[in-house]
Amino acid sequence: MLAQSEGNYAEALQNYYEATRLEKDPYDRSFILYNIGLIHTSNGEHTKALEYYFRALERNPFLPQAFNNMAVICHYAILEGDSEIAEAWFNQAAEYWNKL
Repeated sequence: MLAQSEGNYAEALQNYYEATRLEKDPYDRSFILYNIGLIHTSNGEHTKALEYYFRALERNPFLPQAFNNMAVICHYAILEGDSEIAEAWFNQAAEYWNKL
């Protein structure tokens, strides 16, 4: 987390990927996956970020911050004029939400 807080995202991603390989507890893995999503969001890689938020929610459906970040990404896509992508992402999130 130190690398992430210092803005060294490449190193942080390597550490988190290694942590996902080693961590077996689904709850703990959810936070690792969520942090990977945060880094991809910061890097503007929204599709990758959404993938990791979904993976985090599969392990821990009680991560409201993941749902919030997904909504922010959809909103950003709408502002950028990418409403089709935003709608697809929103529908995917709504589908997941309804499974809970």
